[in-house]
Amino acid sequence: MKLDPYTFGPDQTCFGCGPHNERGMRLRFVREGDEVVTELTPDKGWDGPPNVFHGGLQATVADEVAGWALVGLLGRMGFTTSLRVRYVRPVQLGVPIEARARIKSRKGPFVTVLVRLTQNGKLGSSATVSYMLPDEEKANTYLGGELPPSWAHLFREGE
Repeated sequence: MKLDPYTFGPDQTCFGCGPHNERGMRLRFVREGDEVVTELTPDKGWDGPPNVFHGGLQATVADEVAGWALVGLLGRMGFTTSLRVRYVRPVQLGVPIEARARIKSRKGPFVTVLVRLTQNGKLGSSATVSYMLPDEEKANTYLGGELPPSWAHLFREGE
């Protein structure tokens, strides 16, 4: 099932998933059973070493697909509290990659998500991403103002 790229509203400019962010990744997500998946082909300009997908951008993909796992599997949004990435082998530019995320655990407002980024069926990197799922009031406090209306429901349990 495709997840709606406009979940956060039509003007959403997220670097990872903003549909209209010209400089962003414009990732799209699909729910497949108990996982959320995205595919992309890293291009020139996304490298660290020559022809290798930059590790920081791999971490960005991991955080994005994990965050969308919260949206797609739990109907919630959270704030990243920890992101641990393990780089296994170089991920090449110009070759499609797939990132898959699944919920590992949930204890109260804390959720841990596991991510695998593969290229040609081989593990390039993996990540463990931890989130806190605040309620709407706490989210407003953390962000220093009112949540955009299109976001508010993602901070309410059971909606």
